[in-house]
Amino acid sequence: MAAVRVKLNSEGARALLRSVEVQADLRRRSRAIAAAAGEGMLSEVTVGSNRARGQVVTATTEARVREAKDKALTRSLDAGRL
Repeated sequence: MAAVRVKLNSEGARALLRSVEVQADLRRRSRAIAAAAGEGMLSEVTVGSNRARGQVVTATTEARVREAKDKALTRSLDAGRL
């Protein structure tokens, strides 16, 4: 069998990873995780030079304590797998 060679189009991949559709999916997933984790969690989507990324962070002291003691945010990650 012949070897298959794949050449990626870097600009196309970058455009896809930064697209509005990818940002919308990341926003939906990060909001679901924040909601599952409870009060005091903040979700946001930012666009970097190569890709969009979503993150959920503890925004209050109470949320930080819940994450430290009960792993509230860590346990909520499955909510983003919708």
